[in-house]
Amino acid sequence: MEPRLVGPGPYRATRLWNETVELFRNGMPLRKHRFHFKSYEGCFTASEAVEWLHKLLKRNQNFSPEVTRAQTVQLLKKFLKNHVIEDIKGRWGKDDFEDNGKLYRFPPFSPLKPYPKRSPYRKEIVKFPNWDFEKVTFQEHIPVKPITLNSEMWFKRHSIAIGEVPACKFIHHRQLKEANVEDIWKSRTLSYLQKTLGLDSLNDILDTKLVNPKDIIQNVYSVNKQGTVILEDKSKEIPHWVLSAMKCLANWPRYPDLKQPTYSGFERDVFRTIADYYAHMKEPLLTFQFFDVFVSVLGILQEKKLATEALQISCLLLPPANRRKLQLLMTLMAKIQSNKDLPPLSDTLGTRVMMVQTFSHCILCSKDEVDLDELLAAKLVSFMMDNYHEILNVPSVLKTAVEEHIAHLQRVQIKYPESDIDAILPVPSFCHQIGTDEFEHQKTNCHQGPLANLLEEITMNMEMSIKEKKKRLKQFQKSYPDVYKERFPTPESEAVLFPEKSKQKPLLTWTFKRPFQPFQRTRSLRM
Repeated sequence: MEPRLVGPGPYRATRLWNETVELFRNGMPLRKHRFHFKSYEGCFTASEAVEWLHKLLKRNQNFSPEVTRAQTVQLLKKFLKNHVIEDIKGRWGKDDFEDNGKLYRFPPFSPLKPYPKRSPYRKEIVKFPNWDFEKVTFQEHIPVKPITLNSEMWFKRHSIAIGEVPACKFIHHRQLKEANVEDIWKSRTLSYLQKTLGLDSLNDILDTKLVNPKDIIQNVYSVNKQGTVILEDKSKEIPHWVLSAMKCLANWPRYPDLKQPTYSGFERDVFRTIADYYAHMKEPLLTFQFFDVFVSVLGILQEKKLATEALQISCLLLPPANRRKLQLLMTLMAKIQSNKDLPPLSDTLGTRVMMVQTFSHCILCSKDEVDLDELLAAKLVSFMMDNYHEILNVPSVLKTAVEEHIAHLQRVQIKYPESDIDAILPVPSFCHQIGTDEFEHQKTNCHQGPLANLLEEITMNMEMSIKEKKKRLKQFQKSYPDVYKERFPTPESEAVLFPEKSKQKPLLTWTFKRPFQPFQRTRSLRM
């Protein structure tokens, strides 16, 4: 049975656990062993299990090739605690597995982790960020009662169709409430995350009620020139002595504030000081509530660009204090890895492996000790170290999309006299169901009265020139011929509006004058 790639999606950690258990049970070699002058069939030693499982994890694409033997031992301890394996006398549940010659075997039935049951009934709630209500979507079509408009509203609604626009009083911007802006940021961020992960829903990997939109907004805008979050609550800041230790290692050996004399192994003590601070946090930097989100991102790490975008968005969900600590720690780890002047921090492990093994658990882990959090965290931290600069930046695509959407909602609005443009088509929070006959009756007859009043207003407007009035009436007749014919059934009734004026030709006075002739015409003479 070959390892297969477990993609993103709900319960990925559970799926990885079950697959690893099945691979271990089906592939681990079993043979006869002697222990205390007694032979046992179908068993294996602890060292054999560590060796075989370590090779399996390193070539498994769901985990990192940098998996250490110590991490494999930790996983086998969890296997023993959850009765995936038992000792040769059938004992299990104690966390006493060690890399030695003690004999173990598989129980008759290996417990696999069950998947949480999903409710078969789901009510889809569509949240409109710029409105103060929620709309429940239904499958069936329900006829709704049309909105009845009075003549004044109808005039303002159809004034453009007949060529007349009432004079506006003033221009204003629509002011969005702070809660509206927060809802927009939250909905757009989660929508982008869902699209990037390629999931139908985030409900199985994230409780969206726990996402705080204020954290997202602060992580986007409250940053310094380096892009690091600036905390409003200084009590949540990293202690100054930890920051001093981090600056010391990041700039080793060119740290200007280092005045005290150093000694052999000084840099290891400084590193241990930083590691102790992060190790004693109450929860990991990526928090327990977002564990499944980041584990799902691990399923697309083979697509670097897509995984980077998913981690960018996921890290925006973190509390600002956690995001700042993560930014500073990732920057430190990247600088230590590239600092050739820094002495080795361990005698047995390389600098990169040392940092991954030290900080993985304080960056990502789960509340449930059964999960493969050590192995998953090591893979995630390795990827974040190599791409920390892009991951911990604000995704420009998301920021631009949200800002353009907010600007669109705050666009310029025109206010008309004695009426608000928003009152022309009010958005109802619910609809009344009516019958088909009433709907057809309103569709045919409800607009006749307002249109007749509008036509009468044009007809009786004495301030309008005759030329302009004829133009408006012609446009109205073209748009609403039935209403126009009812008001002016004959050409004579229309002619009353424009009485013809009598046209008299002006009298012309002609004056004839004899032109001046200097020479008198004479008869021609024949010679």
